[in-house]
Amino acid sequence: MVNHVVVLGSINVDTTYHVNRFPQPGETIAAQSKSSAPGGKGANQAVAAARSGAQTAFVGAVGSDNEGQYMLEALKENDIDTSHINIDKYHGTGSAAITLDANGQNDIIVYGGANQAMQPGEFGDLSELLTHTDFLIAQFETPQAVALDLFKQAKEQGVTTVLNPAPAHEIMPELLQYTDVIAPNETECALLTGIELTDEDSMLKSADYFRERGVKHLLITLGDRGVFYSTPDDHGLVPAFKVKAVDTTAAGDTFIGALCSQLEKDLANVEDSLRYAQRASSLTVQRMGAMPSIPTGEDVKAALKQE
Repeated sequence: MVNHVVVLGSINVDTTYHVNRFPQPGETIAAQSKSSAPGGKGANQAVAAARSGAQTAFVGAVGSDNEGQYMLEALKENDIDTSHINIDKYHGTGSAAITLDANGQNDIIVYGGANQAMQPGEFGDLSELLTHTDFLIAQFETPQAVALDLFKQAKEQGVTTVLNPAPAHEIMPELLQYTDVIAPNETECALLTGIELTDEDSMLKSADYFRERGVKHLLITLGDRGVFYSTPDDHGLVPAFKVKAVDTTAAGDTFIGALCSQLEKDLANVEDSLRYAQRASSLTVQRMGAMPSIPTGEDVKAALKQE
């Protein structure tokens, strides 16, 4: 069975500066090299889903500039339906400046551009698209009000909604009421709930926090410790794969997209899907760049067989 995934999200052109270490405030340092590649949390997640076999469509916006055309072509090359991406005549295509150090850690500055200029209702009635959709994914590099609009439409069609609250900031309470799965990392989870994640009990309290606000399923990515999951019927920790990271830029996005390519709508196969998604993410961090580093389903399955 092939999952049908729709991603509402950001589309950016990423420029990465390779440095030995991050600069201190007020300090100027030299970059060893720089490179540009297609990216954006939404675009990365869509590519991750598509490369793992999901039939994928994108809802978003680019500027009427060369970068916008470049990003549309990059998505089409990954067999992603771009017919619901609007062209914004007044705002430029989103972009990100990434500083990557010798340990594979990064700092990122994002210009929202057309991503942040999107308005609720501008995509109209998407019921025809959502009728055939299994999962709708959104993040916070686009306005929450737009996500709420699409999540409401999705729930009318029986679509499972997935919210990746990154970058983390206060969530509209109504958006949580239309969210089936929330997937923060541990830092984002603590910022959103006010609960410091120290042990299983604190993670279960975080799950209760979101469940009280309408979200039944919580997935917390914990870096090299793995992923904690909580559903109404079960909870547990799926260990991470141990690898040497060279670039962590698209790790979380790969995880979300790959996960939704494998999950059943009722999350009955959550542990197997989390294992698959973590293996995909572990391959991403061993390669340079955002979108170029995202593996195919064949890559992931081959790596899983090697375990």
